[in-house]
Amino acid sequence: MRQFIEGSKAVALAVKLCKPGVISAYPITPQTHIVEELAQLVADAELKAEFVNVESEHSAASLVLGSTACGVRSFTATSSQGFLLMLEVLFNIAGMRLPLVMTCANRSVSAPLNIWNDQQDSMTARDSGWIQLFAENNQEVVDLHLQAYKIAEDKDVLLPVMVCMDGFILTHGAEVVDIPEQTLVDKFLPPFNLINKLDINNPKTLGAFADPDYYMEARFAMQVANDNALKVIPRVAGEFSKVFGRDSGGLFEGYRIEDAEQVIVSLGSLVGTIKEAVDELRREGKKAGVLKLITYRPFPASAIYQALKNVPEIAVVEKAVSLGLSGPLYADLKSSFSCSAKRTNKISGFVIGLGGRDVTKDSIKEIFDLLSKEEKACRFIGLKQG
Repeated sequence: MRQFIEGSKAVALAVKLCKPGVISAYPITPQTHIVEELAQLVADAELKAEFVNVESEHSAASLVLGSTACGVRSFTATSSQGFLLMLEVLFNIAGMRLPLVMTCANRSVSAPLNIWNDQQDSMTARDSGWIQLFAENNQEVVDLHLQAYKIAEDKDVLLPVMVCMDGFILTHGAEVVDIPEQTLVDKFLPPFNLINKLDINNPKTLGAFADPDYYMEARFAMQVANDNALKVIPRVAGEFSKVFGRDSGGLFEGYRIEDAEQVIVSLGSLVGTIKEAVDELRREGKKAGVLKLITYRPFPASAIYQALKNVPEIAVVEKAVSLGLSGPLYADLKSSFSCSAKRTNKISGFVIGLGGRDVTKDSIKEIFDLLSKEEKACRFIGLKQG
């Protein structure tokens, strides 16, 4: 059913369709509307679940760790400083191979205090073992949540998944969104059945102490699971397309890149602005394109290389910076091209829109112009002079 709806409410309705049994979260801007709506759905008996109020994001993550470990499909959401407070537990959830789904409403981190959008919060957990999916618009937000549970619960993956959506731009923005029927979601997403779970009738230990004889093998198993996810994610996207009749998800999406001489690689809602700039540049006769990264972790290095290996000039444009180096996405993409001894591509990195600063089509066109100049790892676009 198509509805003109706020992004946060769309997330809540998508989660409802996945039938979680336990939800726990602590409110933080701009995530709050998601869990407010879910709490209301539980209170109105429209969702049969336990909504557990807690005193912090650390407690919320700990609670859904426990509920997932008991074999109950669970959900949480957070943002910014709350995300960072969860970080200790996020590593535990991934290390225990628990297929939890979380929404990260991307927001800047302190200091200085700022509540607007960039993607520096979720980027801090790129090494945690969580799968990270980024949405361009609110339809993708809905679709990726449905796919996230199926990816996480796949027997060859069994890793948690975070769906990242840009704070305010998507969480508080209203769009026309197709909210699927429950019957179709039930056809797509089977009931949750976690084999290795806490059960009083079959006692076992999860998250046990691992000495040097075992720890490395556990981390290797997580790496294998991430490799498996690079195959599972496109398969789930294909199954989604068959059931719901639209393409959504996958590893990445190319837009006008087939004959492009200049391509921007980016993720999140920023891609919509880049597409508009690309269309205008195409009308001016310039061969521009954009590759939208959907799956950031695991990083689809080989697939991206194959898609872009013949593009002369590549820009990585991102709303995050790994201070002291470059943008994190730039570093990842550059490494995926390092395997080629004959690389002729010029790859430059651009940081933009931190703390919610506006990103315009003109700033995107400036980046395309800068691509013809020297290759540089970390240019900040839109800085105030002086």
